[in-house]
Amino acid sequence: MNGKVRTAALLAVFALLLLPLTAGTAGTAAADGPSVRLSTAQAGTGGSLTVSGSGWRSHALLMILVCGRSTPSRGVLGGTNSCANGDGRAVTTDAKGSFSRKVPVAEPPVPCPCVVHVATVEGAKAQADAVLKVAGHAVEPLPAQPSGGRLSILTDPRLDGADGLLTWFGAPPSRTLVFTVGNVGTSPIRNPVFQVGTSHGVFAPQWEDQEWRGTLGSGKKARIRLPVELAAGAHGDYTVSLKYGGKVLAEQPWGVGRPWGVTLFWVLVCLVVPAALFRAGMAIVDRVRPRRAGGLRHRGLRLPELALRLPGLGNQKPGAHAAPPTAPTLPWFTPDSDPHTAGRLSAPHDDSPTSPTTPTRKGTT
Repeated sequence: MNGKVRTAALLAVFALLLLPLTAGTAGTAAADGPSVRLSTAQAGTGGSLTVSGSGWRSHALLMILVCGRSTPSRGVLGGTNSCANGDGRAVTTDAKGSFSRKVPVAEPPVPCPCVVHVATVEGAKAQADAVLKVAGHAVEPLPAQPSGGRLSILTDPRLDGADGLLTWFGAPPSRTLVFTVGNVGTSPIRNPVFQVGTSHGVFAPQWEDQEWRGTLGSGKKARIRLPVELAAGAHGDYTVSLKYGGKVLAEQPWGVGRPWGVTLFWVLVCLVVPAALFRAGMAIVDRVRPRRAGGLRHRGLRLPELALRLPGLGNQKPGAHAAPPTAPTLPWFTPDSDPHTAGRLSAPHDDSPTSPTTPTRKGTT
């Protein structure tokens, strides 16, 4: 019995020793996640403060902004339009996900309450806010939160549609953002107005209000389709964001191909236009060039010169037949040594056998 009591006492001691460690681990796990700390909670315009953070992804690019109409619980109402974007600063976290950056204090374009807003620029979205009092800046209460209906995304959004031939030649790419939402509030929502934004690279989204016509009752869901269109000639990696009630509900990447038809068009222009100008210039030169007397130009060869180069065509009249060719007289033969007169070295005489002047031989009788 004493052994069993001793064993139970040892187990109780070990449990008491492990309890603080377990509590510490739970507290660390709860504290995990992006966090932001400020060197001072109040600063005036023109001053500066140091912003530090931990729990971020390693080697992540972050943007630090001073924003108005914001609280850590409700976020930044109005998005980056409520922030002093011109005085923002970028910082990259270290291998442990921590950072420290000195930033200037600037007045946001809207009244306070204000926060220092830190958010990732690329990759998985993450953000954190810290309360900041900007001395001398106006302060107004935040608009009341809408009561009753509340929308929630039930399915992952997707982009429907494809590029056509005109898009290949620089027409604006367009898609349809399709998603399913549900009303998890207690009252119906009539004609909700969504904000659809498109962003490229590190730039902030450009928001556009789009109203969905209909009524969504409490506990009901609906499939919503909203058109999305980019500027003409847009290409690269884009992100389509969906926001409702000042809160971003979903984000969808969109890879837009390059309009190679425009490149082909300019290549053809660079080849065809110089060739056409060259042909036009040669035609002008051919008309302006002076003509020679008595000659006609025909592909660079004058007809009189062609007639002189061809024997027998220089002085031939129309309808006349060409004379038969005569034997040429070679320069090294004299008239007396012409081969045609060989054997006629004496004066011409008659060789006829009946000639009276030719002596005849009489044979012996």
